[in-house]
Amino acid sequence: MDLKQVKDIILEAGNFLKNREAAAHITVKGAADYVTETDKQVQDFIQKSLEKLYPEIQFLGEEKNNDEVDISGKAWVLDPVDGTTNLIHDYKRSSISLALANGGKIAAGIVYQPYTEELFYAERGKGAYLNGKRIYVSSAKTMEECLVSVGTDPYNKKELGEQVFRDIYRVFMDCQDIRRSGSAAIDLAETAAGRLDGFFEAKLNIWDYAAGQLLVEEAGGKVTDYAGNALECAMNSSVVCGNPAIHALLVEKYLR
Repeated sequence: MDLKQVKDIILEAGNFLKNREAAAHITVKGAADYVTETDKQVQDFIQKSLEKLYPEIQFLGEEKNNDEVDISGKAWVLDPVDGTTNLIHDYKRSSISLALANGGKIAAGIVYQPYTEELFYAERGKGAYLNGKRIYVSSAKTMEECLVSVGTDPYNKKELGEQVFRDIYRVFMDCQDIRRSGSAAIDLAETAAGRLDGFFEAKLNIWDYAAGQLLVEEAGGKVTDYAGNALECAMNSSVVCGNPAIHALLVEKYLR
């Protein structure tokens, strides 16, 4: 795989997110779950572009039926717009998240925030980068030092809402402050860059976390589910990350 070619595709696809007319065409998929014409345009463009270059690699995308995809093989994993509700409101905290899974592990990952023109990327064993500069997780050791981002999973409010806010409250009382961006991919990328010290969300799909997972790991951090287990390309899972010290605190004290 030529990572530069793939990055160029993602950068070009980012232009779709700036089209407010397409973002205004909204379809309701479920409770608090929306898809815009932008989501469809981005996925269609990236899928066709990747299939021309790598016809042998499977394609798993949020806006398609993925029953035929064997995630234990080689597969692209795409969230065309991570933060669709943000996009609808022109909140400018949405991203494109693309990962390459191979043999049950994430081999490469890209998260692009087109509004800030920040391209985060990583290949396994080669480090994590932001616009060409190597990035690392923070050096925080205590919760008192930490800015922690959270996800609230609006699709499962009735099932998870009360527990989610209990978890957030416990962390909030001990850390510097809490943030909630509405894009897990951005939160993972910014944890990799050391802007955030940790991030957690009770339920994410693989396209939400796959690219960001590798970014954090290649930046020296750790990513697991709430029980501390490796994610291993789970189709959906709880996700918690941070530098090794903060990840351990979140898992052992706050999220078990």
